[in-house]
Amino acid sequence: MGSSEERVVAVIMVGGPTKGTRFRPLSLNIPKPLFPLAGQPMVHHPISACKRIQNLVQIYLIGFYEEREFALYVSSVSNELKVPVRYLKEDKPHGSAGGLYNFRDQIMEESPSHIFLLNCDVCCSFPLPQMLDAHIKYGGMGTILVIKVSAESANQFGELVADPVTNELLHYTEKPETFVSDRINCGVYVFTPDIFTAIQGVSTQRKDRANLRRMSSFDALHSATRSIPPDFVRLDQDILSPLAGKKQLYTYETSDFWEQIKTPAMSLKCSALYLAQFRFTSPHLLASGDGAKSASIIGDVYIHPSAKIHPSAKIGPNVSISANARIGPGVRLISCIILDGVEIKENGVVINAIVGWKSSIGRWSRVQAGGDHNAKLGITILGEAVTVEDEVVVVNSIVLPNKTLNVSVQEEIIL
Repeated sequence: MGSSEERVVAVIMVGGPTKGTRFRPLSLNIPKPLFPLAGQPMVHHPISACKRIQNLVQIYLIGFYEEREFALYVSSVSNELKVPVRYLKEDKPHGSAGGLYNFRDQIMEESPSHIFLLNCDVCCSFPLPQMLDAHIKYGGMGTILVIKVSAESANQFGELVADPVTNELLHYTEKPETFVSDRINCGVYVFTPDIFTAIQGVSTQRKDRANLRRMSSFDALHSATRSIPPDFVRLDQDILSPLAGKKQLYTYETSDFWEQIKTPAMSLKCSALYLAQFRFTSPHLLASGDGAKSASIIGDVYIHPSAKIHPSAKIGPNVSISANARIGPGVRLISCIILDGVEIKENGVVINAIVGWKSSIGRWSRVQAGGDHNAKLGITILGEAVTVEDEVVVVNSIVLPNKTLNVSVQEEIIL
């Protein structure tokens, strides 16, 4: 890659409190982007990936959360990664492209030659340096990360057709009713600053149309309810679809993992994917133990240094244990996220579950589920400060915060 003049900034869209409703009850306590996957906040994974980009000068997080909710994290991650990270709060919805344009002055402060745009609720290996190399080689305005999926699931996403030789984006359609392609948009992009001209073009067109409508009172009456504000610009429908086939947009295909983190069940699946990736990127974060002086560890497991684990416990695969957790004798943990301050007493079992902050699981109790990441009750979730008393079994259930369970439950939502 490139010359010393090249400077790169990254923008990560983090959404807001109204966006993470499917993530409840976990998002009642913490902004969804700060929920830990594989022991690190969800947004930390794309931020860490950005660190691998050469000539990266700044990372921006754009969202609707209050700045104070991100202040501590932004400060600590900037110090840890030695890259300036800044949170920018949107005043109102501007759409995925409009949000970028709204902060164009801040984004262009460092005079970047390339701008990465990532969505926080995407889980993948983020092959950003390779993507940037391909983008520079293509010479277009933007490059989209794409992946091949099953034909049955493709219509849940933005489907696209690319030239098999040049990788030029030829056609793009968001969640089509009929099958278009098994290649989908991963929600990861790199653009040149020309993207701002394209977004401005959409806004100007809208203003012109609005002015024309005002001239016709009949049209105005019928279109007022349908018109979109000029500064609300969607990346997919307003930018990608119209510019497809015009030698401006290209694709970079990944064969690694990719998922969208819309629900708590998907966060458990994605935690497993990130733990597996740690083997190659951050092996020091993975725990080990043979059951002699420390607990038996099977497969990929993250344990926070402050957690206390009894040597007779058996943990893994796909387990993440957060700060100040206490795991007692004979406990068995499989495919679960254990959050801060949780206590699991002797011979407790947790399988396919997320155990909320400061919750307690009693002796010989089981908290478990079938593990279907797409089902409504596919995993069991305990909200904050839930107490499961001794010898109680909780199966395929969601329990809201501050509840005490002294009888067993199955396939229930406990409000």
